[in-house]
Amino acid sequence: MGHAEGIHRRSFGQVPGRDDLRSATGLQMRAMAVEFPEVHGHPNRLPFEGVLTLVDVASDKAPSGARGHRVVLTREAAEAALPSLMGMAVDYKAGWDGHDARQKCGIITAAEVDGKRLTVAGYLFARDFPEMESKIQVEGAMGMSYELADAHVADMRAPVWTLTRATFTGAAILLREKAAYRSTSFRVRRPVGSRRMAVVR
Repeated sequence: MGHAEGIHRRSFGQVPGRDDLRSATGLQMRAMAVEFPEVHGHPNRLPFEGVLTLVDVASDKAPSGARGHRVVLTREAAEAALPSLMGMAVDYKAGWDGHDARQKCGIITAAEVDGKRLTVAGYLFARDFPEMESKIQVEGAMGMSYELADAHVADMRAPVWTLTRATFTGAAILLREKAAYRSTSFRVRRPVGSRRMAVVR
């Protein structure tokens, strides 16, 4: 969890016209992806994947911008906001303990809601930010945090805020222990065959 701007109290229904993808267990899954041409050995395109947040689960601690409240991002809100993640940047802050929207080090090209997890994938600008690779290689150490605008809260008086609508404006890579959700993750994805995410048309 991370920056949230323009929080309002408001309720919204599910956005119509989205296709459902169902797994073998019967769980609904929503996914989106932007296709990029494959360039073998591209020096500035390092694939990554991660768990950005959990849906329908209260955060472990209050994110910045939530006025001390833990938050829940509903599944419906996450699914409706998937298109806003496409092409958004990932950033990092010196110290790996927060957000710095001006330190953009990569791009998100795919996202899906699968069960309780909202996962993302994309590319880091490895040549532009050579200092990142050694840090993020530490297994299990890194997590993610999303950045929001126009977040709507069902009841501002509730101890845990329920976000019923939001627009993703980016994401941060940070230490898992610093993220509002400690179950997030981030790792570099080495090419060992192509894993494609389903595309919602």
